[in-house]
Amino acid sequence: MPTVNSTTAAQQHQVLDPCLLGRPVHLLPQFAAQLADDLAAAMRVAGARRYWEAFQLLTVAFVRTPEPGLAGRWLGYASGAGGLAFSIGRPGLLSILNYRYGRRGQAPTPAPDPATVKITATEERLAVVLGQQTCAALAQRVAANLQRAGQGEAAAAAAVPVQARPTLAPAAGSWTVAVTLRDIHSGDPLIYWISLDQTMMAAVLQGLAPERLRERTERAAVALGSTLQVRLDGRLVSKEITLETLFALKLGDIIPVSLGRAQVLLDESPLFTAAVSESKGTLCLTSFEDSE
Repeated sequence: MPTVNSTTAAQQHQVLDPCLLGRPVHLLPQFAAQLADDLAAAMRVAGARRYWEAFQLLTVAFVRTPEPGLAGRWLGYASGAGGLAFSIGRPGLLSILNYRYGRRGQAPTPAPDPATVKITATEERLAVVLGQQTCAALAQRVAANLQRAGQGEAAAAAAVPVQARPTLAPAAGSWTVAVTLRDIHSGDPLIYWISLDQTMMAAVLQGLAPERLRERTERAAVALGSTLQVRLDGRLVSKEITLETLFALKLGDIIPVSLGRAQVLLDESPLFTAAVSESKGTLCLTSFEDSE
């Protein structure tokens, strides 16, 4: 699979899988930007604000699947467009719980150390709720893109509410979206991941394909002559005279010439010959012919 964004900001590169050539993989950053707007809006909804009010969304990007020790337990979800998996590390969950409970009007305190806190049912329920919220936002974005692409039936299927399902950790190389947030009090980052199965990724790319076709249509509709500007010079007449005759010229002298076809030059290189005509007191070039 192609990696659209590296996990390290210093090394961003794209690796293409030959099986995906011809698919609009280059538009995945655009999908990530759309999803970022959707998630930011979802975090401000009343039901979700109580979990996310202390966090600011920074980035959304397709990345390599995180190492097992970095991500938390993967939770599975099913949508009409395909399967999803959600994971958030325990430090992130405990940080959210730390803001959610027991500190009404008090200054923030450091989040507890995961090594010293047992996993509770509240923590597990929170992970399920957060996963369902974020996976639902992604599924709705896929549905909106499919609808815009004229895929009404697929869009209706993708809009079906997301449901929890059993899952296994995604295989290495799976399509994964990383969402990075920042604790507005401590400045510490919080990252969670959404992994997409092949069916869901096919729906994502299907929704993006019309963007690629629209880009091609717009490029094809622009004529070359409307975008490329060149300067053409018209040489109406030329005459060779001796240096003696040139120095002997006086004010009022007349140089006899015959006006034939003019030369049209591009950077001193002749392109056309043209007839010289007059229109409303202005000399014009007409009847262009290629220069031999």
